[in-house]
Amino acid sequence: MTRQLKLGAFLMATGHHVAAWRHPQVPADAGLDFAHYKRLAQIAEAAKFDALFLADSIAAPTGDIASRMARSDHFEPLTLLSALSVVTERIGLIATATTSYNEPYHLARKFASLDHLSGGRAGWNLVTSDNAAEAQNFGRVEHLGHAERYSRAREFHQVVTGLWDSWEDDAFVRDKTSGTYYDPEKVHALEHVGEHFRVKGPLNVARSPQGQPVIVQAGSSETGRELAAQTAEVVFTAQTSLANAQAFYNDLKGRLSRYGRSADSLKIMPGVFVIVGQSESEAQEKCETFQQLVEPEVGVALLGRMLGNFDLSKYPLDGPLPDLPLTESGQQSRQKLLTELAGKENLSLAELGRRIAGGRGHYSLVGTPVQIADRLQEWFEQGAADGFNVLVPHLPGGLEDFAQGVVPELQRRGLFRTEYEGRTLRQNLGLARPSNRFV
Repeated sequence: MTRQLKLGAFLMATGHHVAAWRHPQVPADAGLDFAHYKRLAQIAEAAKFDALFLADSIAAPTGDIASRMARSDHFEPLTLLSALSVVTERIGLIATATTSYNEPYHLARKFASLDHLSGGRAGWNLVTSDNAAEAQNFGRVEHLGHAERYSRAREFHQVVTGLWDSWEDDAFVRDKTSGTYYDPEKVHALEHVGEHFRVKGPLNVARSPQGQPVIVQAGSSETGRELAAQTAEVVFTAQTSLANAQAFYNDLKGRLSRYGRSADSLKIMPGVFVIVGQSESEAQEKCETFQQLVEPEVGVALLGRMLGNFDLSKYPLDGPLPDLPLTESGQQSRQKLLTELAGKENLSLAELGRRIAGGRGHYSLVGTPVQIADRLQEWFEQGAADGFNVLVPHLPGGLEDFAQGVVPELQRRGLFRTEYEGRTLRQNLGLARPSNRFV
């Protein structure tokens, strides 16, 4: 079968552009409107997207600048995806959950439950929390350091996947005649004792339809890449050029062999921010409409958050990006990417803030369906991506533009499915069902 690319619909309430909520075509209260998300899920499923993806933060942005963004109220992802599982049939459901401020047993049973509810469509985006404000909601004065976050994440993954294997696939016989509900020989207590966690098990949820939900990660730092090579099945990443994306792709795929993994066992899906128009000029006009809604202070505040939770308000808007220490609380890979972008193009703080107002450092495409498909095909065929995590400026309009314009063009080229391959997320991504470690 000809290799085809994978597509994720990265949903963010009103859209990814920081000023999208102010656009007349966007429902400003979308963050807590289930009907809105239901519509988005069904648009994406009709277009045969592999999965919906929801990011998350467990701290509410507050203050004068935050009050001018639509980022402070939204559904908890697992709750929302559980509801969406009832109104969809094939599309994957990927939720972000942090290893920094959760416990493994809680997450293991929640994602196993979502996998059962959806018939095998759950995915866990394993993150280590890059928002220092979350610490104070969970009994800490300061955020965990970068090294400790990843040490905890590695062990967290070990515990969660171990709990998912608590029961063998056929453990629950439920034989009314003999009175045997489950075979006691086919249940396994984890008995984990480690640096960060002590968990006995077993999990109180049967092994899920996929065996285990799909593991997704987004770390691109050195530590993040190594963790992904060891544990991830899908990686989301921000890359700004074909060359950078190829380098990341080759580096990460090259690490897999040291963990006994094949190249096909990991799908790399760079984020791509897309504005679609029937003509190039129409697409540019759409882009400028959003950019005109960006207040400089809002763009710079978003920039400070993306760089690693730095307060940039004391620096002149028309001045350069100041030299900043390596972030311990944020994403080191994103800090490096944005710092390089500012230097390469000699951007002021306000210009850089405006530049990332939509894609937040992801590769950006503004053009016709044919032009956008050309670039996606180039990255896919030139060893830079196995697919893409699609970000659109506003919802639902931006997703409709992509689904109705770009997807048919990719299908016409034989690059994207016209029907789902299976009913589970693993089947549609082309990932193997993991065996139970205790068997």
